[in-house]
Amino acid sequence: MSDYAETTLRQHRRLAILRHLAEIPEYTGNASILQDVLLGVGVSTTRDQVITELHWLREQGMVSLVAHEDFVVVTATHRGVEIAKGVATHPDVRRPSPRR
Repeated sequence: MSDYAETTLRQHRRLAILRHLAEIPEYTGNASILQDVLLGVGVSTTRDQVITELHWLREQGMVSLVAHEDFVVVTATHRGVEIAKGVATHPDVRRPSPRR
């Protein structure tokens, strides 16, 4: 896969994670469910890729993480929800398309 394709896929993966978290109660989910969500929206993803993206999102202040051995719980921050909704932007997260 080209660098462009990898970068684009990574940006879409990050947005899909944030969008899902922004839509669920308490903005909280887990890595396993997020992998299923990503696969369900056509974003090919391994568990390792989900974990890597969650750590990156945490470094950017968009989520918080709590790891319990193999189980990772993630919660969107205010910044993460703003990016998911398109109120704020980040150059490494795909900007959401306008919704009708």
